[in-house]
Amino acid sequence: MDENMDKEEKALLLLKYKETGDKSLRNDVILAYMNIVRYAAVSTRNMYLKFTDTDDIINEATLALMSAIDSFDPDRGVRFETYASIKVRGAIIDYIRQQDFVPRSIRRFAKEYDKAYSMLYSELDREPTNEEIAAYMKLPVEKLQGFSAQAAAAQTVSFEDMLSNDNFDIPDKPDDDGMWAPEASIHREEKLKYLAEAIKSLKENERLVVTLYYYEKLRFSDIGKVLDMSESRACQLHAQAVRKMKKFMKDYVNQ
Repeated sequence: MDENMDKEEKALLLLKYKETGDKSLRNDVILAYMNIVRYAAVSTRNMYLKFTDTDDIINEATLALMSAIDSFDPDRGVRFETYASIKVRGAIIDYIRQQDFVPRSIRRFAKEYDKAYSMLYSELDREPTNEEIAAYMKLPVEKLQGFSAQAAAAQTVSFEDMLSNDNFDIPDKPDDDGMWAPEASIHREEKLKYLAEAIKSLKENERLVVTLYYYEKLRFSDIGKVLDMSESRACQLHAQAVRKMKKFMKDYVNQ
């Protein structure tokens, strides 16, 4: 199987497998789309080098690609390359999380916060305030804000996971190991389109934090100075933006 076959040939091969369920075709499809695995491994390298090696990441990513092939529904109108890229990158992020580089207490708080936010949003039919979330979680507002700031780093990984935006830096040349990502140019326009729509869905102050943090590479302390707010408030706005954009991208993938 030629991994360098063009995208139309790959799409036809995938469609044939989905129609027949032929396991030999499935293996061909995996080989045809291995560039997605390698690209995801390269683009997340800075996240995992301290915790594991590239071979482990490629193994996890390949399993995710296999799962994406089987779960992909051509009738949803989503390109397989985009769908698989998000699934593969998500698997890598999950694997990184398992290395316990984020304290479990912070992860637990983030999950409980997400649950509280979702419940209150559904009940109130609007975005809940800090006071409402703190009351729901039975926490002082100050402690809620402090935990939110600590969870910001973990939420940053989730943001990159759901957007699959490669830290907003999509390479246009091989990396130092000579690895090349042909799908980068294929998906760049589509990814940036949905990224722009996701950012537009945010409130103005959330958009500013996202722009300053991801595009201008400012720290939360510097963002606070620029926007005349505390560092913890900047962290909180970042977490809120991440939460909304995660939902936006989930809706996109599952449409």
